Amino acid sequence: MNEAAVMPAAGAPEGIDATRRKFLTLATGATAAVGVICAAVPFVESWNPSERARALGAPVEVDLSKMEVGQLITAMWRQQVIYIVRRPQNLVDALSRNDAELKDPHSDDSDQPDYAKNEMRSRTAEFLVTIGYCTHLGCLPKAFFDPGDPLLGADWPGGFRCPCHGSRYDMAGRVFDGSPAPANLVVPPYSYRTPTALVIGTDNGSAQGSA
Repeated sequence: MNEAAVMPAAGAPEGIDATRRKFLTLATGATAAVGVICAAVPFVESWNPSERARALGAPVEVDLSKMEVGQLITAMWRQQVIYIVRRPQNLVDALSRNDAELKDPHSDDSDQPDYAKNEMRSRTAEFLVTIGYCTHLGCLPKAFFDPGDPLLGADWPGGFRCPCHGSRYDMAGRVFDGSPAPANLVVPPYSYRTPTALVIGTDNGSAQGSA
């Protein structure tokens, strides 16, 4: 066989190598671009608060527009259960009658923002917002909003009773004498972005709320 017949034409190797080099260059560039994008994703995501950061203190917004009078709903803030109660006006009007039976009627030794250090322990008469843990050992009190409840007696004014050790609280979260709980329910910081948008975890915004 004539060796010259199987030899590549002049310049062919250079052409093949050039094509291969171009392909490798493009492939390398594409791989590098993908790497940059992949590296950027965690960086961009880091601009947003993580689940842990939100759990540690990001404000939580709650829609109050569908709440009925006498209803309790719950929310989670800082991994704590928050009680939100739309109180009947007649029970709000009766709060002062409880003072003589309470451990801390003026909330002097209890935990709440300054704007909730009042008889209602709230920004407004309509809504009570409180951390839902008994101040004794941290159980979740149950709601007994009907005055004169059969379980709690004819003189019961409406409020909460802890199922663990019997601590009782009125409709402002104030603890009754004779309860093992030492203090009133804790009130978290909160405000209203709109009259029906409650924001738990921040004092910024409106002080007014109405559903």
